[in-house]
Amino acid sequence: MELNETPVRTSRNFNINNIKIEDSIIPKYIEEFKNAEIICNSKNTKIEENADKLMLTYGIGDTFTNQINASANKKIKIAINDNETSEVQINYKFDDENKALVDNILIIAGESSKATVIIKYSSNEEVQGFHNGAIKVLAKQDANIEIIMVNLMNNHSNNFVSIENSLDKNSKVNYTLVDFGGEKSITNYYSNLIGENSENILNTMYLGKCNQLFDLNYIGELRGEKTNINIEVQGALKDKAQKHFKGTIDFKKGAKKAKGNEEEACMLLSDTAKSLALPMLLCSEEDVEGNHSSSAGKISEKELFYIMSRGFEYKEAMKLMVRAKFNKILNSIKNEELKNEISYEIDKRLD
Repeated sequence: MELNETPVRTSRNFNINNIKIEDSIIPKYIEEFKNAEIICNSKNTKIEENADKLMLTYGIGDTFTNQINASANKKIKIAINDNETSEVQINYKFDDENKALVDNILIIAGESSKATVIIKYSSNEEVQGFHNGAIKVLAKQDANIEIIMVNLMNNHSNNFVSIENSLDKNSKVNYTLVDFGGEKSITNYYSNLIGENSENILNTMYLGKCNQLFDLNYIGELRGEKTNINIEVQGALKDKAQKHFKGTIDFKKGAKKAKGNEEEACMLLSDTAKSLALPMLLCSEEDVEGNHSSSAGKISEKELFYIMSRGFEYKEAMKLMVRAKFNKILNSIKNEELKNEISYEIDKRLD
């Protein structure tokens, strides 16, 4: 199957227009997933396990979208009332009894609401897990929503995620994506900035080792006046890990004085790790501002030598440099327990 298509085709020589996988990776039968926990600190936030079918503008591919709509074994609808402040955490744990998760999460943020939603996927070391999920956020006028999604699955599992956002006037939707797990981890992210002065911030960090493959396809369409999207991606790859980054910011007609920025940087921790990047700016409107950058390279030998000269061994010095790149994104997470768990995983996966 060819998945995660770029919205605009580029030269085949780039080998980045899509990702190809075997259909055998998809389980035929999806059984009940029992190892899920939902925590909410507000009695007024309505949480139901009956989310509607999702119509995705892009998504990873029809096969995965159809599976979510036909066979989801976890469907969660979170409705945050107007003017409400709320915090919700959803924890999914893969084990021998819960190997396949197909989840559908719909978040409706009322006018002037403020909320943080944390979604964490983790697994024990042995299980060969499968995750196919979709998250859709509808942010109404003046809503301010923060989504933190953390993938700590093991490297025997596979992870597929489709994310879609719709932003009304003056709304703000901030994402922090921590993408560490999965033999294959494929993400499609789409934001539709409709309302005037709406803003979307997306911060991602990924860390790959062994033969892991990350395919990140991020699309932002700016339609309203003075809309703003900012994408920052920080990553590190060791062993034979690979990453494909596709970032598209599209200024549509009507998006006067809109701004779009994307920055992607990858640290290569071995000679066999591979990084491909395709940042794109598309424009159908005047008086807009767009910037993009992408970089990949090995750790500076001079910086490494300097840290080691202060008494650190090579592995510890390398960890310090990787963590320095991740710190800005990591420090934006206010939940100290979650932050410490992510820090522990960084150290563990760099050993």
